[in-house]
Amino acid sequence: MFITDARRAVEVLVGLPEVDFLGLEERDDGVVAVHVQQTGDRPACIGCGSTPAIKDRPVVELVDLPYAGRPARLCWHKVRWECPNPECEMLSWTWDDARIAAPRQALTDRAGRWVTLQVGKHGRSISELAGELGCSWHTINSAVMAYGEALIDDDPDRIGTTTAIGLDETLFCRTGWYRRQHWATSIVDVAGGRLLDVVEGRDSTGPSAWLARRGPHWLAEISYVTLDLSGPYRTVFDTMLPDAIQIADPFHVIRLANQRLDEVRRRVQNKTLGHRGRKVDPLYRARRLLTRADERLDDKGRTRLLGLLDAGDPDGEVRTAWHAKEVVRSIYDHHDPTLALEFVTRLGHDLQDRTCPPEIHRLGRTIVRWRHQIAAWHQARLTNAATEAANNLIKRIKRAAFGFTRFHHFRIRALLYAGRPNWNLLATVTPR
Repeated sequence: MFITDARRAVEVLVGLPEVDFLGLEERDDGVVAVHVQQTGDRPACIGCGSTPAIKDRPVVELVDLPYAGRPARLCWHKVRWECPNPECEMLSWTWDDARIAAPRQALTDRAGRWVTLQVGKHGRSISELAGELGCSWHTINSAVMAYGEALIDDDPDRIGTTTAIGLDETLFCRTGWYRRQHWATSIVDVAGGRLLDVVEGRDSTGPSAWLARRGPHWLAEISYVTLDLSGPYRTVFDTMLPDAIQIADPFHVIRLANQRLDEVRRRVQNKTLGHRGRKVDPLYRARRLLTRADERLDDKGRTRLLGLLDAGDPDGEVRTAWHAKEVVRSIYDHHDPTLALEFVTRLGHDLQDRTCPPEIHRLGRTIVRWRHQIAAWHQARLTNAATEAANNLIKRIKRAAFGFTRFHHFRIRALLYAGRPNWNLLATVTPR
Protein backbone atom coordinates (compact mmCIF):
# COMPACT_ATOMS: atom_id res chain seq x y z
CA MET A 1 0.00 0.00 0.00
CA PHE A 2 1.43 3.34 -1.11
CA ILE A 3 0.97 5.98 1.61
CA THR A 4 0.84 9.67 0.75
CA ASP A 5 -0.87 11.03 3.84
CA ALA A 6 1.75 12.54 6.18
CA ARG A 7 -0.13 11.61 9.33
CA ARG A 8 -0.51 7.99 8.29
CA ALA A 9 3.17 7.86 7.29
CA VAL A 10 4.21 9.02 10.77
CA GLU A 11 1.94 6.42 12.33
CA VAL A 12 3.69 3.70 10.34
CA LEU A 13 7.25 4.97 10.89
CA VAL A 14 6.91 5.99 14.51
CA GLY A 15 4.43 3.28 15.41
CA LEU A 16 2.05 5.73 17.11
CA PRO A 17 -1.63 6.17 16.24
CA GLU A 18 -3.49 9.45 16.60
CA VAL A 19 -0.52 11.83 16.59
CA ASP A 20 0.22 14.92 14.57
CA PHE A 21 3.63 15.19 12.92
CA LEU A 22 5.09 18.61 13.77
CA GLY A 23 8.53 18.34 12.25
CA LEU A 24 11.84 16.50 11.96
CA GLU A 25 15.00 17.81 13.59
CA GLU A 26 18.47 16.70 12.49
CA ARG A 27 20.98 17.49 15.20
CA ASP A 28 24.71 18.04 14.94
CA ASP A 29 25.51 14.88 16.94
CA GLY A 30 23.72 12.70 14.40
CA VAL A 31 20.55 12.24 16.46
CA VAL A 32 17.22 12.41 14.61
CA ALA A 33 14.40 14.00 16.62
CA VAL A 34 10.78 13.58 15.54
CA HIS A 35 8.34 16.12 17.00
CA VAL A 36 4.74 14.97 17.52
CA GLN A 37 1.69 15.95 19.51
CA GLN A 38 -1.43 14.12 20.55
CA THR A 39 -4.72 14.42 18.74
CA GLY A 40 -8.23 13.51 19.74
CA ASP A 41 -11.25 14.92 21.51
CA ARG A 42 -10.64 17.40 24.26
CA PRO A 43 -11.12 15.58 27.60
CA ALA A 44 -13.44 16.81 30.31
CA CYS A 45 -12.05 18.10 33.58
CA ILE A 46 -11.30 15.29 35.97
CA GLY A 47 -12.65 17.28 38.93
CA CYS A 48 -15.81 19.05 37.74
CA GLY A 49 -16.38 17.82 34.17
CA SER A 50 -16.14 21.24 32.51
CA THR A 51 -14.28 21.84 29.24
CA PRO A 52 -10.62 22.65 30.00
CA ALA A 53 -8.33 25.08 28.24
CA ILE A 54 -4.75 24.52 27.10
CA LYS A 55 -2.30 25.86 29.68
CA ASP A 56 0.99 25.05 27.94
CA ARG A 57 2.76 22.41 25.84
CA PRO A 58 5.93 21.17 27.58
CA VAL A 59 8.21 19.06 25.41
CA VAL A 60 9.15 15.62 26.73
CA GLU A 61 12.07 14.02 24.92
CA LEU A 62 11.95 10.21 24.78
CA VAL A 63 14.50 7.72 23.52
CA ASP A 64 13.13 5.85 20.50
CA LEU A 65 14.31 3.04 18.28
CA PRO A 66 16.98 4.04 15.73
CA TYR A 67 15.89 5.50 12.40
CA ALA A 68 18.02 4.29 9.47
CA GLY A 69 20.80 3.30 11.85
CA ARG A 70 20.88 6.66 13.63
CA PRO A 71 19.95 7.31 17.28
CA ALA A 72 16.45 8.75 17.50
CA ARG A 73 14.44 10.84 19.89
CA LEU A 74 10.70 11.34 20.01
CA CYS A 75 9.89 14.88 21.15
CA TRP A 76 6.40 14.67 22.58
CA HIS A 77 4.68 18.04 22.86
CA LYS A 78 2.46 17.17 25.79
CA VAL A 79 -0.68 19.16 26.43
CA ARG A 80 -1.18 20.53 29.90
CA TRP A 81 -4.82 21.33 30.59
CA GLU A 82 -6.22 24.00 32.91
CA CYS A 83 -9.70 23.98 34.43
CA PRO A 84 -11.52 27.31 33.92
CA ASN A 85 -13.69 26.75 37.00
CA PRO A 86 -12.04 28.64 39.89
CA GLU A 87 -13.89 26.50 42.45
CA CYS A 88 -12.58 23.23 41.01
CA GLU A 89 -9.85 21.50 43.02
CA MET A 90 -8.30 20.17 39.82
CA LEU A 91 -6.31 23.21 38.78
CA SER A 92 -4.27 21.59 35.98
CA TRP A 93 -3.18 18.20 34.74
CA THR A 94 -1.13 16.63 31.95
CA TRP A 95 -2.72 14.75 29.09
CA ASP A 96 -0.89 11.42 29.29
CA ASP A 97 -0.94 8.64 26.70
CA ALA A 98 0.46 5.23 27.66
CA ARG A 99 0.67 4.28 23.98
CA ILE A 100 3.43 6.84 23.53
CA ALA A 101 5.33 6.22 26.77
CA ALA A 102 4.69 4.65 30.13
CA PRO A 103 4.72 6.91 33.21
CA ARG A 104 8.19 7.67 34.59
CA GLN A 105 9.92 6.08 31.60
CA ALA A 106 12.44 7.84 29.38
CA LEU A 107 11.86 5.44 26.46
CA THR A 108 8.91 5.28 24.13
CA ASP A 109 6.55 2.40 24.73
CA ARG A 110 7.68 0.49 21.65
CA ALA A 111 11.36 1.03 22.52
CA GLY A 112 10.74 -0.19 26.09
CA ARG A 113 9.14 -3.41 24.87
CA TRP A 114 11.88 -3.92 22.29
CA VAL A 115 14.76 -3.58 24.76
CA THR A 116 12.96 -5.96 27.15
CA LEU A 117 12.80 -8.56 24.39
CA GLN A 118 16.45 -8.07 23.48
CA VAL A 119 17.73 -8.27 27.05
CA GLY A 120 15.34 -10.96 28.26
CA LYS A 121 14.93 -13.37 25.37
CA HIS A 122 18.19 -12.89 23.49
CA GLY A 123 20.44 -12.27 26.49
CA ARG A 124 21.99 -9.03 25.20
CA SER A 125 23.71 -6.73 27.64
CA ILE A 126 22.16 -3.44 28.69
CA SER A 127 25.38 -1.58 27.93
CA GLU A 128 25.25 -2.81 24.35
CA LEU A 129 21.68 -1.57 23.87
CA ALA A 130 22.47 1.73 25.57
CA GLY A 131 25.22 2.33 23.02
CA GLU A 132 22.91 1.36 20.17
CA LEU A 133 20.12 3.70 21.27
CA GLY A 134 22.47 6.45 22.38
CA CYS A 135 21.25 6.71 25.97
CA SER A 136 22.38 5.82 29.48
CA TRP A 137 22.54 2.38 31.07
CA HIS A 138 19.96 3.37 33.70
CA THR A 139 17.44 4.37 31.02
CA ILE A 140 17.50 0.91 29.46
CA ASN A 141 17.60 -0.94 32.78
CA SER A 142 14.62 0.98 34.15
CA ALA A 143 12.53 -0.02 31.14
CA VAL A 144 13.61 -3.66 31.29
CA MET A 145 12.67 -3.86 34.98
CA ALA A 146 9.29 -2.17 34.44
CA TYR A 147 8.19 -4.29 31.47
CA GLY A 148 9.99 -7.45 32.58
CA GLU A 149 8.48 -7.52 36.06
CA ALA A 150 5.01 -7.09 34.59
CA LEU A 151 5.61 -9.88 32.08
CA ILE A 152 6.82 -12.28 34.77
CA ASP A 153 4.62 -11.57 37.76
CA ASP A 154 1.36 -10.67 36.00
CA ASP A 155 1.14 -13.91 34.02
CA PRO A 156 -0.82 -16.44 36.14
CA ASP A 157 0.01 -19.27 33.74
CA ARG A 158 3.79 -18.85 33.79
CA ILE A 159 4.42 -21.19 36.70
CA GLY A 160 1.62 -23.63 35.89
CA THR A 161 1.66 -27.03 37.58
CA THR A 162 4.38 -29.64 37.84
CA THR A 163 5.01 -33.05 39.37
CA ALA A 164 8.67 -32.53 40.32
CA ILE A 165 10.76 -29.58 41.48
CA GLY A 166 14.41 -29.14 42.38
CA LEU A 167 16.45 -26.68 44.45
CA ASP A 168 20.03 -25.58 43.98
CA GLU A 169 22.11 -22.60 45.04
CA THR A 170 23.98 -20.18 42.83
CA LEU A 171 26.29 -17.33 43.73
CA PHE A 172 24.46 -14.02 43.40
CA CYS A 173 27.25 -11.52 44.09
CA ARG A 174 30.26 -10.63 46.25
CA THR A 175 30.23 -7.40 48.23
CA GLY A 176 32.45 -5.49 50.61
CA TRP A 177 36.17 -5.29 51.18
CA TYR A 178 36.41 -9.00 51.93
CA ARG A 179 34.20 -10.00 48.97
CA ARG A 180 31.47 -11.49 51.10
CA GLN A 181 29.43 -14.02 49.17
CA HIS A 182 25.67 -13.64 48.73
CA TRP A 183 23.77 -16.67 47.49
CA ALA A 184 20.46 -17.28 45.78
CA THR A 185 18.33 -20.40 45.44
CA SER A 186 16.93 -21.49 42.09
CA ILE A 187 13.53 -23.20 42.15
CA VAL A 188 13.21 -25.31 39.01
CA ASP A 189 10.50 -27.41 37.43
CA VAL A 190 12.52 -30.60 37.02
CA ALA A 191 9.81 -32.34 35.01
CA GLY A 192 9.46 -29.46 32.54
CA GLY A 193 13.03 -28.18 32.67
CA ARG A 194 12.29 -24.50 33.37
CA LEU A 195 13.19 -21.97 36.02
CA LEU A 196 10.21 -21.13 38.24
CA ASP A 197 11.73 -18.47 40.47
CA VAL A 198 14.82 -17.26 42.29
CA VAL A 199 14.84 -16.40 46.02
CA GLU A 200 17.52 -14.87 48.21
CA GLY A 201 19.81 -16.99 50.35
CA ARG A 202 20.55 -20.70 50.40
CA ASP A 203 18.82 -21.56 53.65
CA SER A 204 15.32 -22.93 54.13
CA THR A 205 13.56 -19.60 54.71
CA GLY A 206 13.24 -18.33 51.13
CA PRO A 207 12.15 -21.56 49.41
CA SER A 208 9.72 -22.39 52.22
CA ALA A 209 8.04 -18.99 51.94
CA TRP A 210 7.85 -19.33 48.15
CA LEU A 211 6.22 -22.76 48.38
CA ALA A 212 3.79 -21.51 51.04
CA ARG A 213 2.56 -18.83 48.61
CA ARG A 214 1.75 -21.44 45.98
CA GLY A 215 -1.11 -22.91 47.98
CA PRO A 216 -2.09 -26.47 48.94
CA HIS A 217 -3.54 -27.44 45.56
CA TRP A 218 -0.32 -26.64 43.73
CA LEU A 219 1.78 -28.43 46.31
CA ALA A 220 -0.44 -31.50 46.16
CA GLU A 221 0.55 -32.07 42.52
CA ILE A 222 4.24 -32.51 43.37
CA SER A 223 5.29 -36.14 43.73
CA TYR A 224 9.10 -35.89 43.53
CA VAL A 225 11.70 -33.38 44.65
CA THR A 226 15.42 -33.37 43.87
CA LEU A 227 18.26 -31.90 45.92
CA ASP A 228 22.02 -32.05 46.28
CA LEU A 229 22.61 -33.42 49.80
CA SER A 230 21.81 -30.01 51.27
CA GLY A 231 20.50 -29.99 54.83
CA PRO A 232 18.52 -26.72 54.50
CA TYR A 233 16.84 -27.87 51.28
CA ARG A 234 15.98 -31.17 52.94
CA THR A 235 14.32 -29.16 55.70
CA VAL A 236 12.29 -27.27 53.09
CA PHE A 237 10.92 -30.46 51.60
CA ASP A 238 10.35 -32.12 54.98
CA THR A 239 8.32 -29.12 56.08
CA MET A 240 6.46 -28.04 52.95
CA LEU A 241 6.25 -31.28 50.94
CA PRO A 242 6.28 -34.12 53.45
CA ASP A 243 4.51 -36.53 51.06
CA ALA A 244 6.85 -35.96 48.12
CA ILE A 245 9.64 -38.46 47.48
CA GLN A 246 13.06 -36.84 47.94
CA ILE A 247 15.76 -37.82 45.44
CA ALA A 248 19.44 -37.16 46.05
CA ASP A 249 21.12 -36.16 42.81
CA PRO A 250 23.48 -38.98 41.64
CA PHE A 251 26.10 -36.54 40.40
CA HIS A 252 26.51 -34.99 43.84
CA VAL A 253 26.64 -38.40 45.53
CA ILE A 254 29.48 -39.55 43.29
CA ARG A 255 31.22 -36.19 43.56
CA LEU A 256 31.15 -36.53 47.34
CA ALA A 257 32.87 -39.93 47.04
CA ASN A 258 35.52 -38.39 44.79
CA GLN A 259 36.06 -35.56 47.27
CA ARG A 260 36.61 -37.99 50.12
CA LEU A 261 39.05 -39.96 47.96
CA ASP A 262 40.96 -36.77 47.17
CA GLU A 263 41.09 -35.88 50.87
CA VAL A 264 42.64 -39.27 51.65
CA ARG A 265 45.19 -38.83 48.86
CA ARG A 266 46.27 -35.38 50.11
CA ARG A 267 46.54 -36.56 53.72
CA VAL A 268 48.65 -39.58 52.79
CA GLN A 269 50.79 -37.37 50.56
CA ASN A 270 51.62 -35.03 53.47
CA LYS A 271 52.06 -37.93 55.88
CA THR A 272 54.56 -39.84 53.73
CA LEU A 273 56.51 -37.00 52.09
CA GLY A 274 55.87 -34.04 54.39
CA HIS A 275 54.72 -31.64 51.67
CA ARG A 276 51.95 -31.02 49.20
CA GLY A 277 51.89 -32.87 45.92
CA ARG A 278 54.59 -32.15 43.37
CA LYS A 279 54.70 -33.30 39.81
CA VAL A 280 57.23 -36.04 40.55
CA ASP A 281 55.27 -37.51 43.50
CA PRO A 282 53.44 -40.78 42.76
CA LEU A 283 50.13 -39.83 44.40
CA TYR A 284 50.08 -36.44 42.71
CA ARG A 285 50.66 -38.09 39.35
CA ALA A 286 47.77 -40.48 40.09
CA ARG A 287 45.21 -37.82 41.06
CA ARG A 288 43.40 -37.82 37.69
CA LEU A 289 43.44 -41.57 37.31
CA LEU A 290 41.94 -42.03 40.77
CA THR A 291 38.81 -39.99 40.01
CA ARG A 292 38.31 -41.48 36.56
CA ALA A 293 35.63 -44.16 36.22
CA ASP A 294 37.08 -47.66 36.37
CA GLU A 295 35.47 -48.70 33.08
CA ARG A 296 37.18 -45.78 31.36
CA LEU A 297 40.62 -47.00 32.34
CA ASP A 298 42.35 -49.11 29.70
CA ASP A 299 44.96 -51.71 30.59
CA LYS A 300 47.78 -49.21 30.32
CA GLY A 301 46.04 -46.70 32.57
CA ARG A 302 45.10 -49.29 35.19
CA THR A 303 48.64 -50.67 35.27
CA ARG A 304 50.04 -47.16 35.68
CA LEU A 305 47.57 -46.36 38.48
CA LEU A 306 48.36 -49.51 40.43
CA GLY A 307 52.07 -48.87 40.06
CA LEU A 308 51.73 -45.34 41.40
CA LEU A 309 49.66 -46.57 44.35
CA ASP A 310 52.30 -49.19 45.16
CA ALA A 311 54.94 -46.47 45.13
CA GLY A 312 53.15 -43.75 47.12
CA ASP A 313 50.55 -45.51 49.28
CA PRO A 314 52.43 -47.73 51.76
CA ASP A 315 49.45 -48.45 54.04
CA GLY A 316 46.88 -48.91 51.24
CA GLU A 317 44.57 -46.12 52.47
CA VAL A 318 44.28 -44.44 49.07
CA ARG A 319 43.63 -47.80 47.43
CA THR A 320 40.83 -48.48 49.95
CA ALA A 321 39.29 -45.07 49.26
CA TRP A 322 39.52 -45.71 45.52
CA HIS A 323 37.64 -49.01 45.88
CA ALA A 324 35.05 -47.29 48.10
CA LYS A 325 34.47 -44.66 45.42
CA GLU A 326 33.89 -47.34 42.79
CA VAL A 327 31.43 -49.19 45.03
CA VAL A 328 29.48 -45.95 45.55
CA ARG A 329 29.31 -45.58 41.78
CA SER A 330 27.85 -49.09 41.53
CA ILE A 331 24.76 -47.93 43.46
CA TYR A 332 23.30 -46.79 40.16
CA ASP A 333 23.81 -50.17 38.50
CA HIS A 334 20.81 -51.53 40.41
CA HIS A 335 17.30 -51.48 38.97
CA ASP A 336 15.13 -52.66 41.87
CA PRO A 337 14.34 -49.86 44.39
CA THR A 338 14.04 -52.26 47.34
CA LEU A 339 17.34 -53.96 46.63
CA ALA A 340 18.94 -50.57 46.04
CA LEU A 341 17.90 -49.37 49.51
CA GLU A 342 19.30 -52.52 51.10
CA PHE A 343 22.55 -52.13 49.16
CA VAL A 344 22.94 -48.45 50.10
CA THR A 345 22.25 -49.14 53.77
CA ARG A 346 24.72 -52.01 53.90
CA LEU A 347 27.30 -49.97 52.00
CA GLY A 348 27.01 -47.03 54.40
CA HIS A 349 27.69 -49.26 57.38
CA ASP A 350 30.53 -51.13 55.65
CA LEU A 351 32.32 -47.87 54.86
CA GLN A 352 32.43 -47.15 58.61
CA ASP A 353 34.50 -50.25 59.28
CA ARG A 354 37.57 -49.61 61.44
CA THR A 355 39.87 -50.66 58.56
CA CYS A 356 38.69 -47.75 56.40
CA PRO A 357 40.31 -44.28 56.51
CA PRO A 358 38.52 -41.61 58.60
CA GLU A 359 37.46 -39.73 55.47
CA ILE A 360 35.65 -42.85 54.26
CA HIS A 361 33.99 -43.15 57.68
CA ARG A 362 32.49 -39.70 57.04
CA LEU A 363 31.36 -40.81 53.62
CA GLY A 364 29.67 -43.86 55.13
CA ARG A 365 27.84 -41.77 57.74
CA THR A 366 26.59 -39.42 55.03
CA ILE A 367 25.34 -42.31 52.94
CA VAL A 368 23.47 -43.81 55.89
CA ARG A 369 21.91 -40.43 56.69
CA TRP A 370 20.77 -39.96 53.07
CA ARG A 371 20.10 -43.61 52.20
CA HIS A 372 16.40 -43.16 51.44
CA GLN A 373 17.03 -40.15 49.19
CA ILE A 374 19.88 -41.93 47.39
CA ALA A 375 17.85 -45.11 46.79
CA ALA A 376 14.79 -43.08 45.71
CA TRP A 377 16.51 -42.34 42.40
CA HIS A 378 15.66 -45.89 41.33
CA GLN A 379 11.93 -45.11 41.55
CA ALA A 380 11.66 -42.05 39.30
CA ARG A 381 15.12 -41.76 37.67
CA LEU A 382 14.96 -37.98 38.15
CA THR A 383 18.07 -35.87 38.69
CA ASN A 384 18.95 -32.25 39.34
CA ALA A 385 20.19 -31.85 35.78
CA ALA A 386 17.44 -29.37 34.89
CA THR A 387 18.34 -27.30 37.95
CA GLU A 388 22.01 -27.25 36.99
CA ALA A 389 21.04 -26.27 33.44
CA ALA A 390 18.98 -23.34 34.76
CA ASN A 391 21.94 -22.24 36.89
CA ASN A 392 24.12 -22.35 33.79
CA LEU A 393 21.72 -19.97 32.02
CA ILE A 394 21.75 -17.70 35.07
CA LYS A 395 25.54 -17.61 35.00
CA ARG A 396 25.43 -16.64 31.33
CA ILE A 397 23.28 -13.65 32.23
CA LYS A 398 25.71 -12.74 35.01
CA ARG A 399 28.59 -12.80 32.53
CA ALA A 400 26.68 -10.62 30.06
CA ALA A 401 25.81 -8.15 32.83
CA PHE A 402 29.30 -8.24 34.39
CA GLY A 403 27.65 -9.15 37.67
CA PHE A 404 24.77 -7.80 39.75
CA THR A 405 24.51 -5.89 43.00
CA ARG A 406 20.72 -5.73 43.40
CA PHE A 407 18.78 -8.93 43.83
CA HIS A 408 15.66 -7.50 42.17
CA HIS A 409 17.59 -6.88 38.94
CA PHE A 410 19.18 -10.31 39.19
CA ARG A 411 15.82 -12.06 39.61
CA ILE A 412 14.06 -10.30 36.73
CA ARG A 413 16.93 -10.81 34.31
CA ALA A 414 17.28 -14.50 35.27
CA LEU A 415 13.57 -15.22 34.89
CA LEU A 416 13.32 -13.37 31.58
CA TYR A 417 16.11 -15.49 30.12
CA ALA A 418 15.63 -18.86 31.82
CA GLY A 419 12.04 -18.74 33.08
CA ARG A 420 10.37 -19.14 29.68
CA PRO A 421 7.88 -16.26 29.96
CA ASN A 422 5.11 -15.95 27.40
CA TRP A 423 6.66 -13.40 25.06
CA ASN A 424 3.37 -13.04 23.18
CA LEU A 425 2.08 -11.13 26.23
CA LEU A 426 4.84 -8.51 26.04
CA ALA A 427 2.81 -6.35 23.68
CA THR A 428 -0.12 -6.21 26.12
CA VAL A 429 1.42 -5.94 29.60
CA THR A 430 1.22 -2.71 31.58
CA PRO A 431 4.69 -1.73 32.85
CA ARG A 432 5.08 -1.25 36.57
